[in-house]
Amino acid sequence: MQSNMYNRMQPLTFTLIQTHLHWEDKAANLAMLEQKINSINQVTEVIVLPEMFSTGFSMQPHLFAEDMQGETVQWMKRIAQQKKAIITGSVIIQEKDNFYNRLLWMLPNGSYGCYDKRHLFAYAGEDGHYTPGNKRLIASVKGWKINLQICYDLRFPVWARQQTPSLLEKPGDEVEYDVLLYVANWPERRNHAWQTLLTARAIENQCYVIGVNRVGADGNNIAHCGNSMVIDALGTVLYQKENEEAIFTIMLQKEALQEVRKKYPFLHDADHFNIINE
Repeated sequence: MQSNMYNRMQPLTFTLIQTHLHWEDKAANLAMLEQKINSINQVTEVIVLPEMFSTGFSMQPHLFAEDMQGETVQWMKRIAQQKKAIITGSVIIQEKDNFYNRLLWMLPNGSYGCYDKRHLFAYAGEDGHYTPGNKRLIASVKGWKINLQICYDLRFPVWARQQTPSLLEKPGDEVEYDVLLYVANWPERRNHAWQTLLTARAIENQCYVIGVNRVGADGNNIAHCGNSMVIDALGTVLYQKENEEAIFTIMLQKEALQEVRKKYPFLHDADHFNIINE
């Protein structure tokens, strides 16, 4: 998933789509999101949709799951090709007898990467319906490295921690990733945790953090207030929107990120560790 046609210092542009979702109505969600994506007039390179964007946070995967040739995956391929941009968000996928909350990183040429949510939200019963993943996905585009995660993963800092073995022989130069991206259906009642943890992940990993959340009530009458955010490596909030639908495009600068890492080479002192998957 690597593009070699760009210089590594070029900026990267993201569009965040914070939206209401039609509860367990795939056709309505895909039509609504296509309209929103087609309304983007600015040049953009990565379009970010919420977690389970085609259904909402459903615990009925047996009714709504599809395989990797299914309707939603084909929709993502078509939209990415038409918009000439990467599309990312999570959907319900079935492989054999297992269901996954799977984030797709869909390129305009139809190739894609997958990340299966590792930390399943037992509080809502997600662990009883879905199978956890055990591999991270770090996508690469234009010299940027992007760590892709889903909602509840945000509460587990070890899973997000920069893990480059050589941190940092040349401070500010070689790190595992530059952007940490979360797609979510994060409830309003835990909004303070959402904002706090997104900021913490940016500071401790010296990276940009993007969090895209939905708005509105779901089919279980759980309210979501959005608060999609973009945060820089010092913890400064570059964008935040609460309690309304929004489409926002932002250009991130690699030079600004590298300056922070060079000026404050804290990652050089990081603990080294391995995650053991059992």
